[in-house]
Amino acid sequence: MQNFTTAVAGTGFIGPVHVEALTRLGIRVKGILGSSPQKSEKAQLALKLEKAYRSFEEMLEDPDLDSVHIATPNVLHFGMARAALLAGKHVMCEKPLAMTSSETAELLALAREVGLHAGVCYNIRYYPLNWEARKQIQTGSLGEVYSVVGSYVQDWLMYETDYNWRVLSTQGGALRAIADIGTHWMDLVYSITGLEVSAVLADLQTVHPTRKRPKGEVETFSGKTLTEADLEPVAIDTEDAGSVLFRFTNGAKGQLWVSQVTAGRKNCVRYEIAGSQASLAWNSERPNELWIGQRNAPNQTLLKDPGLVNAATAHYINYPGGHNEGFPDSFKQCFRSFYDAMDQNLSLDEVNYPTFAEGHKEVILCEAILQSHREERWISLK
Repeated sequence: MQNFTTAVAGTGFIGPVHVEALTRLGIRVKGILGSSPQKSEKAQLALKLEKAYRSFEEMLEDPDLDSVHIATPNVLHFGMARAALLAGKHVMCEKPLAMTSSETAELLALAREVGLHAGVCYNIRYYPLNWEARKQIQTGSLGEVYSVVGSYVQDWLMYETDYNWRVLSTQGGALRAIADIGTHWMDLVYSITGLEVSAVLADLQTVHPTRKRPKGEVETFSGKTLTEADLEPVAIDTEDAGSVLFRFTNGAKGQLWVSQVTAGRKNCVRYEIAGSQASLAWNSERPNELWIGQRNAPNQTLLKDPGLVNAATAHYINYPGGHNEGFPDSFKQCFRSFYDAMDQNLSLDEVNYPTFAEGHKEVILCEAILQSHREERWISLK
């Protein structure tokens, strides 16, 4: 691989995850940008990087950078991604790609116009056994897919005193739990099955219409304990949980439950895919196991092992069987796919990483889900 140089915008929970994964991959991370010069400098020192950028403009003017990674609040994604593409930088953006489908459509058109690589960080598809599930469906092992059911549940926003910028629609968008974690599950369904959604029916729930916001700052997943004097009430208009029914274009059905208020579930993604010949199930709490269900033979549990899976899956496995790979590795493999495409100068139609086109599709789906919830009816996707 060529010697690429990048930088990361965002110093919260996920920005340093990008830095660590890129460093393990061998990509030079020159610097980082926070929401203030002080945060940039603090992150630069903690992560042992060369540069603390004082502004996004300064980052884009750096001639050393081949690409930028955007790991900032959702409301900033559109402007940053657009500016980066116009500056001639390849872009890897956290999800959702932007706040509205009109914004994502503009970004998709711009990426195609300038011919730069533009990806969305749907890292969960890069757990190796999710690639194996995809290959098994592509090779016909499951037969015709009948149904896809699953969930993505967490508990970090369970109490009314739990607060983060994501709960505000002005910062994260009108959808929260669906857009923040539900899109990861929907991306898995798209990438593994190849199915397209034809219609959705959604029922969403705001458990805490008022939350108590810290007067200072609080980090994602921090679980900080604050006194009543440190808090102020704030109205919440985004969902804490919700269910979505899907109709797929091949006639298959789907069901998703999303929650950020499920006690004890820190970050649990699950799916079960039923086909005419077999079924598959995967759980992120046991990510190195893929359950394979049979009608007329014993069920199986496939353990992650490069010697037991498809060659395309083995490409995204770095350790022998019995040596588990998890959350940090999924980012590394996602970025490997992105920089492989840059290294091989692949066309945008040849790449394997999650593209702006897929990020655009997810936002369209989110808008249909929100409309369905508000109007209490099925919404067809065009």
